[in-house]
Amino acid sequence: MNTVIIGGGFAGINLAKELSNQKGVQVTLVDKNNYNFFPPLIYQVATAFLEPSSISYPFRKLFAGKKNIQFRLGELVKVVPSENKIILHNGELSYDHLVFATGAETSYFGMENVKKNAIPMKTLNDAIEMRNTILKNLEKAAICKDIRKRRKLLTIVVAGGGPTGVEVSGMFAEMRKSIFQKEYPELGTTASNIYLVDGGPALLAPMSKESQKDTLEALTSLGVMVQLNTQVVDYVDDTVFLSNGETIQTKNLIWAAGVSAKIFDGIPTESYGRGKRMATDAFNKVNGTDNIYAIGDTCIQLTDTDFPNGHPQVAQVAIQQGLNLAENFKLLIRNKPMVPFKYNDKGSMAIIGKNKAVVDLPKPKLHFKGFFAWAIWLFIHLVSLITYRNRIKTFFNWMIAYFAKDQSLRMIIRPDKAKSKTSSEPTC
Repeated sequence: MNTVIIGGGFAGINLAKELSNQKGVQVTLVDKNNYNFFPPLIYQVATAFLEPSSISYPFRKLFAGKKNIQFRLGELVKVVPSENKIILHNGELSYDHLVFATGAETSYFGMENVKKNAIPMKTLNDAIEMRNTILKNLEKAAICKDIRKRRKLLTIVVAGGGPTGVEVSGMFAEMRKSIFQKEYPELGTTASNIYLVDGGPALLAPMSKESQKDTLEALTSLGVMVQLNTQVVDYVDDTVFLSNGETIQTKNLIWAAGVSAKIFDGIPTESYGRGKRMATDAFNKVNGTDNIYAIGDTCIQLTDTDFPNGHPQVAQVAIQQGLNLAENFKLLIRNKPMVPFKYNDKGSMAIIGKNKAVVDLPKPKLHFKGFFAWAIWLFIHLVSLITYRNRIKTFFNWMIAYFAKDQSLRMIIRPDKAKSKTSSEPTC
């Protein structure tokens, strides 16, 4: 069985690993990057508390020694279901089973100015760009004599009150208190406001009311100005326009407000559901296809009675769907019936700052906050990293940050555009 997996995130990597060394299965994993990375921690790369290698790992090194798994660096251009093949930007691949595990991309809700000027928070590249932008603006503020321009360079607006928005806001608030004043004495007493804007009535909408209340109180105590029931509607000339008529002058709009799946050439239009997600049956097979599957954020499955409107786009759903599909492929080889997917909700959590976090557990229904929740968050995210090397490096950096209240990773590292070639793609 020749299985091609598009995307090496939580869903794709767990499917591939579970099928490793499986007799009768040949796996090819295709990704536009040559590495896997851990999205829940990209905000710590963006704020220079972790280096990129702490949360990423090369696919080829990960699959070394796995005789039935191959990696292909490439971007999907088109699917040709009638011929059981896909067309990449650098070649073609045939398949018996095709699996989409392409995740989701940043959605700007049609706002072109926001798309052009805001800082997204979805990929490792986004995190590095954000780190460079924030650090460069701090350096500009340090030599800026105009108080209004300086305040604009220091003000940060975070759009989106989900886990990413909450976590990055809390991190910047901690940095303002423990780092900025110490390392940038030139800034003196200049205000560096941090705004968190969300269109809903509460932060962390999917979590419990206790977590929402605790999060709001914790962020407010850190000095973050939270605006609920408010949306960013435009971003022009360093001005953020809000739905309540207010404006904020800033050079730093961080976009963590929404995601959308992707549409692929060759997949029937009727196979897509809400949010451009591929609609699947109980076994993750894409509706209207014979041998094409979708798992993780890129799919919507309405057959789980506990989640009639589809599963949340979170890591645990992607991981469990990847593992379930792997078991179903093994059953197919033995000509046995497949098992429908059933999501086991293990809870949700978010970190706010040092010794501040919230955790909700569904069974039994429990809520934790403060240091204990913070320790749970650290442990879960540490063990979820893909290799022991990632875990050790991340733990080491966290310990330094905890006891020193600082990190030494704030370097502005970027390619020399004048010397870079138009394309760094491998050629043959």
